[in-house]
Amino acid sequence: MKKLILLRPRGFCAGVVRAIDIVKLALEAYGPPVYVRKEIVHNRHVVEELRRAGAIFVEELDEVPEGARVIFSAHGVAPSVREQARARRLEVIDATCPLVTKVHLEALRFARLGYTIVLIGHRDHDEVIGTMGEAPHCTVVVSGVEEVDRLTPPDPERVAYITQTTLSLDETREIVERLRQRFPAIQGPAAQDICYATENRQLAVKAVAQLCQLLLVVGSQNSSNSRRLVEVARNSGVEAHLVDDASELDPAWFDGVETVAITAGASAPEHLVQDLVRELAGRGFSRVEEMTLKQEDVRFSLPPQLVSIAARPTPVEP
Repeated sequence: MKKLILLRPRGFCAGVVRAIDIVKLALEAYGPPVYVRKEIVHNRHVVEELRRAGAIFVEELDEVPEGARVIFSAHGVAPSVREQARARRLEVIDATCPLVTKVHLEALRFARLGYTIVLIGHRDHDEVIGTMGEAPHCTVVVSGVEEVDRLTPPDPERVAYITQTTLSLDETREIVERLRQRFPAIQGPAAQDICYATENRQLAVKAVAQLCQLLLVVGSQNSSNSRRLVEVARNSGVEAHLVDDASELDPAWFDGVETVAITAGASAPEHLVQDLVRELAGRGFSRVEEMTLKQEDVRFSLPPQLVSIAARPTPVEP
């Protein structure tokens, strides 16, 4: 019988849950419109749902009326964006993931100490753009080992590295190893910057690699952590594809396949996973097993202006 293996943990991480809750609570408390700079999280379905509820997504703050309320996305922003918000008298609600804020603080600390900061990540990703903005005069972005070999810091004895939170563990490890070879005195974060959810989902993919012929990752194309899950699977020898939802399945993927594993990126809603399970059941994959690598119980607190709103009792239906 054809089988589905559902990986756990999968889907929403604590930072994504917090960011989505912030938008929903702001809409509840203040009513629409509530402006959101960039996509609150990188998932098309989530953004569309919030847009229908009254959120207005903008690329830059000059699209927000002066004095209006704006939410910063989970990926964080550069200090220049915060300055622009103050200049336009915007009421800011910050949905930056606390784990991204940790990386920003590391950048500031290394910059104050006079280090050249090597930021490992993808240049065009919102998170990297925001982190880079903390110390642009002394930060250089690298995306691969070959770029490490081209680095020429002013003082090779004063180099530090930080990373985007949603990278491939293996690829990042290779880059850090090369940095240590080139700059033996290099400093780094006390604890790795790659977030717990990214790590857990990648380890689960590695654990299932020998048990399936195909792995499906639910997530949007602009989701860094989702794309990394596909890479991890393929590097483990398993065919893998990223799908926004069940409508993107290609029948050719299932030729000769008896076992399919399913996971979801940290910004993908669980209902999309369940839609995929139902679709595959119709294709003969009716036996479903859960494979749990680790339990996640991380929670992040809300911004102060929304705490009292979240604490309100839910009205009881008469």
